[in-house]
Amino acid sequence: MISLHPEFLTKDGKKEFAVIPYEEFVALQEVLADAADLIDLREAKADEASAACVSLSEVKILLGVEKPSAT
Repeated sequence: MISLHPEFLTKDGKKEFAVIPYEEFVALQEVLADAADLIDLREAKADEASAACVSLSEVKILLGVEKPSAT
């Protein structure tokens, strides 16, 4: 987990803005990008869950890289 050290700017006695060190900002951006990638991956996996697929060994046979087993 990222440890944040914000400085708060106030207006009329209420917190208006939070300012964080640049290094923390960059780390926070990376965490958010990773989270977005994970969400995209999970959505893609769900979309493809029922899609037809071919195993690697079947692809090798189709491409002539491997011969079918004689079982």
